[in-house]
Formats: sequence, C-alpha cells, structure tokens
Amino acid sequence: MELPLMVNQDRLVKVPAAPGLYVHIPFCVSRCDYCAFATWEGMEDHIEAYMDAVISELRFRRSGGWSEIPGSIYFGGGTPSYIPARHISRVIDEAGVRAGTEVTVECNPESTDIEKLRIYLDSGVNRISLGLQSFSPLVLKSLGRSHDPADIFPVVEAIGEARFDNYSIDLIYGAVGESESILEDTLSKVLSLSPAPVHISAYALSVEPGTRLAKDTVRHPDEDYQANAYRLIDDMLSDAGMNWYEISNWAKPGYYSRHNWNYWMQGEYVGVGCAAHSHRDSRRSWNVFNMGRYISAVKDGLDPVAGSEDITGEVRASEALELLLRTSLGIPTETLGDRNQIDFLYTDSNGMATLTLDGRLLANQVALRLDPSKVKPDRIGHLQLQPPR
Repeated sequence: MELPLMVNQDRLVKVPAAPGLYVHIPFCVSRCDYCAFATWEGMEDHIEAYMDAVISELRFRRSGGWSEIPGSIYFGGGTPSYIPARHISRVIDEAGVRAGTEVTVECNPESTDIEKLRIYLDSGVNRISLGLQSFSPLVLKSLGRSHDPADIFPVVEAIGEARFDNYSIDLIYGAVGESESILEDTLSKVLSLSPAPVHISAYALSVEPGTRLAKDTVRHPDEDYQANAYRLIDDMLSDAGMNWYEISNWAKPGYYSRHNWNYWMQGEYVGVGCAAHSHRDSRRSWNVFNMGRYISAVKDGLDPVAGSEDITGEVRASEALELLLRTSLGIPTETLGDRNQIDFLYTDSNGMATLTLDGRLLANQVALRLDPSKVKPDRIGHLQLQPPR
C-alpha cells in the first residue's frame, strides 16, 4: 500500500505526506573499527533511562505540532537488537502505525533470536535489516565485527520461523584481506540463504575521521579494488533478480526501503534519540551527540536539539539533484550542464538522465557538473515518488 503524497512549491519530487520517524539506539556489544556514529559499548545500565528519554522526546515532538502517524519507522544505531525488545514495542506503541507503515529494526547476528523477532512482529515491525557485512572470518576480523560467520545461519532461520518475508542484508566491501573470490563467496552464500533476503545494501568501506580504522593506514581500502568489487556485486545481484535503485542498494521488485527512499527524495522525517536528525518545514535539525547530555536535557524538559539550518531555494535544489543522481529515478537531463565527455556515464530516457554502471562509479564527479538553475519550472513537483522497479 502506497501512502498519500504531498508536494511543496520548491520540491522536485512529491514525497509522503506523513514524515518518517527515525529512532536512534546507540548501544552496541562492541564498537566496530570503521564506525563514526553515536554509539557506545558497555553502557547497558543506561538503556532504561535512555529509552525513557526517547519516549519523552517523542511526546515532546507531538506537543510541538507533529501529529501525524509516521509514514515509516526506522530503528537504527548502534545495534537496536542489543536492547530488550520491549523498548522497541514501547516506541512503536507511542508513535502509532497504520496500514502501509514500514517498520524496520536493524539487527546484528550476535544479539538476535526467535523470541526477540516474535516480539518485534507482534509490535508491528515488518522489516528486518541484518548487519551481516561478510561471510569471511578474515574480513569480519578486519572490520572489527563481533560475530562469526556461523552466527548468521541460526538468525536467518529464526527470521524465517518468525515469518518475516521482508528482510534486508547489509554488506561492506573493500576491507584489507578481501579479494574478489572472497567477496564472490560471500555473495553466493547470501543469495543461497533460506529464506533469501529481498533487499541488499552493499557499502564501500570508508575511512571516517576519529575511528580506529582511520588511525591504521595499513587497513585503508584500495579504490581500484572497490570499483571492481562494485561491478561484481552489481552483476551477481542483477543476475539474482535484484534491481539497483540507489547506488548502494538493490531489491527484489516491490521491496525497496520506503524509509530510505523518503530520505533520498527529500521527504520529511523526525529523528529522536542522541545525534538523530530531523527534516521538517524546510528546516534540518540535529540532536546533541552525547548520550548523557541527551538524557539530562530531556529529563529537565529541554529540547535536545543542538543546531539547525534552513534548507530552501538553490540549496534544496542542489541537494535534491545530488540525491536523485544516486537513484534509478535519475535527474532532469538539462541539469547536467556541460555534457562533453560524460555521455557514456548516463542514459537519457524521457528527459531523465540515469547513471550507467560506469556512471555510478563516478557519481561524485558527475555531481560536480550539476546545475540546479537549469531545472525547468514545469519540473517542480511533477516528478512522482515512483516505487523503484
């Protein structure tokens, strides 16, 4: 079921009328070496107070004028599956769901079991995102992950037993020690899982400042290898009947991530929890990063927002083009500006330019040529939020 759409005069794309809801869960078994998110390990004693603060913030947002039932709910982190499942239920009960609401919980193999999955399902969760990353022990160790390949199979079996027919798998490619044969083995095993995932996100390993990976230059990824790895991923997933709809995402027909698609279409969303971002009424805001400061602020009845900025006019148009460029929807061809020597990077259909495989690998370079001032007036609001194929 597709949710109602709305359009503002400065938007290129129609977006869901009801904003999405992002819930940040910052707790982890251990911090991965590449992670730069607001996450903490060994903080189990803070879970109850933190989730109470999340509920309080959600009510605060409601009192501030946000009355709609969310168009989607996404629990990210951190590791949402690490905390007791009843906390996920509490948030869903507070936020509300309706027919057509996609509710996703990010899970890791080491903290997910059948009992937890059944509670999720009974609470209204209908989509699981499983952080598998790789089937290679070498790659998992290089990434600093806390699970082993053997942990994956029981969790997938539990997903099937709990009757989740919509689950996604996250992969990371480009870690030191990975080869194309290792990656091919991971992909083959992922595609042979039963039940099989209907969605796969595959991210190139990136080096973020301040992470353990950033300090260890020997483990920094090789860009040439990552380009070859991306081609392999796209070939194998395409052969398996998955269509790319965003540079790092592939899905079976009808199983794209509605929550993330809303982000990429510049839809509105409310974020609750430390470091969570929101986008409402052409304003982007973000909460305080530190978990302790977040809990204290909410407990004292204060707004935990740390900063905000207005997103209007040319800034919105420019960001819209950069986001759309990464998707299978594409961008209005006239916005490409100087097209000399880049015609092989995109296909032109009905005035929309969509990146080819080579174009996806060079998306950042193509983005430098975008000219939002070239958008034709009759384009505004007429690009539909088309479900990816």
